[in-house]
Amino acid sequence: MGEAISDRQVVAVLRPVVRAAGPVLHALRTPGRPEGLASVRVPGTAAWSEMDHDAHIDWWVNRLGRLTSVVTSIPGLGGALADRLPVQDALGTATQALLLTAIAEERGVTDTAEKVRLAAWVLFDRDIDPAIAAGKREEGSVADEDAETAKLAGEFSEVERRPRRITLRSAGKTLWRMGRSLLAISDELDKRPHGRFYHRAVGKLPVVGVVGGYLGERSGLRRVVRRADGWFARAA
Repeated sequence: MGEAISDRQVVAVLRPVVRAAGPVLHALRTPGRPEGLASVRVPGTAAWSEMDHDAHIDWWVNRLGRLTSVVTSIPGLGGALADRLPVQDALGTATQALLLTAIAEERGVTDTAEKVRLAAWVLFDRDIDPAIAAGKREEGSVADEDAETAKLAGEFSEVERRPRRITLRSAGKTLWRMGRSLLAISDELDKRPHGRFYHRAVGKLPVVGVVGGYLGERSGLRRVVRRADGWFARAA
């Protein structure tokens, strides 16, 4: 067994992931769709503004969850071989971090440190000190974090200047980058909310493992929401 992963190490990895999630979510919220879609309940439309908080969270879970769960479940095609590697958990953790960032912003949380504390608590059962979650401030560290954030966000890094809509391809590339960065704390990744035991059992089977992986990730996302509710209830 390797050395225990410190809170500072977790924060160093999570901060760029959480920050990179912002531009991706912004791409989903950005208006610019045809006027005929104004009545469709998606971020940036009039119908969206009429929905309550719970409906917004349901949208993120169901719509964003379907998209990201498909991408995350792809390693399941390898059956037990993929299960022995941290690929599934890396992608799953990136997906859940993306959802948690959306949930935090729907609740009015704009501070990166608080988003990181939420993610660490929900995903890894860690209660991070606010000062640690704020990140290091020595010379060069801010620039390094900015560079890592831009690398993870990729084509979404300039979304505010050049609005673009999210696609399965672009979401997949972003999640792969986030997942790879999370491998730096691979010993923590299995702590994240998972699906039921039978989802994981099916996920070990060749070919049909992708079905178990997909259903497991969908179930895991619902558990993420419940744990996030617990975090905010505790804070209140």
